Amino acid sequence: MTAAPSGPIPSKGGPVPTSLKASATSSTNPESVSSSVSKTSSSPRATPPPTAPRRPARPISSDFLSDRATAAFIRRVLCAQHLADRGRNTPAPIQDLLPPLTSRNDVDLQLYALIAIIIKEFVQNWYARITPDETFVAEIVQIIAHCTRALEQRLRKVDLESLLFDELPELLDAHVRAYRTAKNSVARPPVEANPREIYHSLWPLPALSPVPKAEDKSAQLQSDNESAYRQLLVQGVLAILLPTEDLENECLTALVGQLFSELVIGNLIVNKLSEPWLILEGLIMLTRVARTKNSIKASELGNVGPSLNQKAGFSKAPLTTSTHSLYIQGAFWSLIQWGFILVNSIRLLFSTIMLSRSLPPRSIPTFIHRGNPVSHDDHDDRDEAYSSTTTEIHPQPVKVPIAEFKLWSCVANLLEMDARMPWMSGALSMAQWGAIRGPGRLAGSDGMIDRLLSHHIQAYILDPARLPPLLRAVRGAVFPNNAPGASSLVPPSSDEQLDALRRRCASALLALVPKRVGRLYYGSSNWPWSTRSTSTRKSANSRSGPFKAGSNNTAHNTNSTGEEVARVRLTDEGKSVRDSHATLTPESSKRQFGDTGVRPTEAGGDDRADMCNEDEDEDEEEDRILSEIETGILDVFSDPYCNKHLVYGILELILVRLMPELAEKGVIELWEERIS
Repeated sequence: MTAAPSGPIPSKGGPVPTSLKASATSSTNPESVSSSVSKTSSSPRATPPPTAPRRPARPISSDFLSDRATAAFIRRVLCAQHLADRGRNTPAPIQDLLPPLTSRNDVDLQLYALIAIIIKEFVQNWYARITPDETFVAEIVQIIAHCTRALEQRLRKVDLESLLFDELPELLDAHVRAYRTAKNSVARPPVEANPREIYHSLWPLPALSPVPKAEDKSAQLQSDNESAYRQLLVQGVLAILLPTEDLENECLTALVGQLFSELVIGNLIVNKLSEPWLILEGLIMLTRVARTKNSIKASELGNVGPSLNQKAGFSKAPLTTSTHSLYIQGAFWSLIQWGFILVNSIRLLFSTIMLSRSLPPRSIPTFIHRGNPVSHDDHDDRDEAYSSTTTEIHPQPVKVPIAEFKLWSCVANLLEMDARMPWMSGALSMAQWGAIRGPGRLAGSDGMIDRLLSHHIQAYILDPARLPPLLRAVRGAVFPNNAPGASSLVPPSSDEQLDALRRRCASALLALVPKRVGRLYYGSSNWPWSTRSTSTRKSANSRSGPFKAGSNNTAHNTNSTGEEVARVRLTDEGKSVRDSHATLTPESSKRQFGDTGVRPTEAGGDDRADMCNEDEDEDEEEDRILSEIETGILDVFSDPYCNKHLVYGILELILVRLMPELAEKGVIELWEERIS
């Protein structure tokens, strides 16, 4: 069977095959193309034009956070000896090529991605120039895997509820109290006091001594002490977790110690988490997640009244409907909604009681200790008292109920509840005491409320399935495209951008609560018959901003009392003019129609003027509340040096809870026991 000619076929009177007819017709008669499409498409000889590609080019995947792209990246970096298998259709999974880090494969995938980034950027860059051998990288991976498995076994013995909701909030509460004490110094001009020195004296940390100053070499000395302190922490951890044969390899332990102390602890944890702008960005992300969850719940519940109105045909009420009938209709739907709320509340109460009866008691004990965590010595004493190896000091451990955790007092102190609403603070304290030690001890140790809270914490907060998305988000923010490049979180380049970021964070926090609740808490009256003068607003206690000389706290100017002057600017003539909601009217209009410049006989003229004034008052009130949030809540995270005390305190606490030996023996003693 010969191939069809490419040119037109001359007719010679004989019968022509169907395939050849179709081919000739399609090439010579354009009008019959539509009738022969099916024949030409079914013919095996119909080929695309030579210029067309054989198949469309596959788009390059830009989702470096997907599991497939992450596994491919890990194979390229950590499994170079297994690259011969790249021709296989189904490559071997990561868990078959690398040792397990934890008991969950999804967590191992994200951890190996972070390890691969660190080894690629900070080890292979210089080691590949020395030798192409990949054995050294494999040994580092084996050491890291051994340490992570040992840490997981120790983590199973730690009371995470007490660590996350009692001890860590206690450190945060100590930071807030020390920061506010340092800012509100009793020294008055001409006597000057360094707030950082006051803070460091309240929370002494050897790694951050001496307090850095610009006029001497104390900053370099403090940086050297901090680096040596990180080295001691890592060497102590390695002395506990590494096997003995690996501890004797000085080159290996020095390299691993340098990687963890400088890259992980120094650059990724301390230097980044202590920056105020990153803390503000994190708070904005948390508020965004909270608002997303609330919106999803609200959309699931829906609005019962409007939906029923639409079904009943009341969506478009006639214009002749009387006000009385509309009032009755609104009262009816309000009654229906309150009925639904009452029924659901009763149902929730009964289901909660039945669930709490079937829950097991909290089995892991925590220790009651209410010392002063600001002092470094007291903090070490608490670490020793808490460790499981010092049971002879506390022969009878007492469990702390969740209602008595430091989380609640920390939140109240951060929100300044004692100063803003002391009656609410006293009422909540009384309710807490009654629930813990009152009749029935509902919130006492292993009580109904205590077991219920523990169940919800374990099910919704400490769920291991939440760890892989968190690690993936951290990797995407810190290492975009699996490399240390331009992160999606860009630090502000000026004080104005930092002030704008602080204002955006304050707005996000204020949006978490209803508008009336926020105004009521920050001193604004919501009653229509109550008015508040401007002088009363300006009499609020002023607060200072970050530990910076000559810098403002907020994105707007402040007067001598610390009250914000919002939306006011000065023109070239020196007159004060509002940026928005200001009506500039000609003088003739003012003389004819008053100061408002609006004709009283116009429809809604006076109403529009009143609404404009009300909008101005609301904007000024909102700006005042945002300034209060900035100076009262967000200001405690404004100094990186003070934030480092908190970060190192959290790191110390976590390491001591995982490895109580660090609180009992020194690093040199631990190494001597292991090597000898």
